[in-house]
Amino acid sequence: MNVLDQFKLTGRTALVTGSSAGIGLAIATGLAQAGARVVLNGRNAAKLEQVAAQLRTTGADVVTSCFDVTDGAAVNQAVAAIEADHGAIDILVNNAGMQRRAPLHEFDEGHWHELMRTNLDSVFLVGKAVALHMIARGRGKIVNICSVQSELGRPGIAPYTASKGAVKMLTKGMAIDWGPKGLQVNGIGPGYFKTELNQALVDNPEFSAWLLNRTPSRRWGDVEDLMGAAVFLASDASRFMNGHILYVDGGVTATL
Repeated sequence: MNVLDQFKLTGRTALVTGSSAGIGLAIATGLAQAGARVVLNGRNAAKLEQVAAQLRTTGADVVTSCFDVTDGAAVNQAVAAIEADHGAIDILVNNAGMQRRAPLHEFDEGHWHELMRTNLDSVFLVGKAVALHMIARGRGKIVNICSVQSELGRPGIAPYTASKGAVKMLTKGMAIDWGPKGLQVNGIGPGYFKTELNQALVDNPEFSAWLLNRTPSRRWGDVEDLMGAAVFLASDASRFMNGHILYVDGGVTATL
């Protein structure tokens, strides 16, 4: 097989959670361009359909599944419906996430639980629901979206850092438990990207100047920079990778 053929996803189905905008949408677009049928997920059905319609104009094979990734019953029902209506889920990208900023001693308890449900519980709930089908088939690819905050801390985001550190270790745990059953579970750790989640930081000249000086590549990430990494981890090209976190961060984690 030609090495480039290993990156093709033709004939495979990929579910990407939180994929109506930002990083999730970029990853979904990349997987579709590599040939996969992509299932977009979010909680706003109208927005999902609008995004799906736009992708279809490019020739992408796209369907939607509107469900709350923090609701275990809803997750199980949705995954079963996707498997029944659109075929086996070959690839899962756990991307859904959120951010809340405040000094830890001022952080609201309700916001803590909301953030953990969205960033961590969803990875377990969707990951388990999909893995049960993958295990029965003896194959599957799961990609969990971690963060440079899986490794590094910053003021005012301790709960987010805790959640993403946990996603990193859950990724390793999934690989250990499910690797012998034919699954590959890896993670992508994005650095600082221009997204709705980071818009306040993008618009802050002082922070942007600090970040550019701190990043060897001397720029913010564009969400398109994540497409290749996602296709790689979803494809046969990464068939001997398991439990690895691939940092796509312009070098932030490489420097003090």
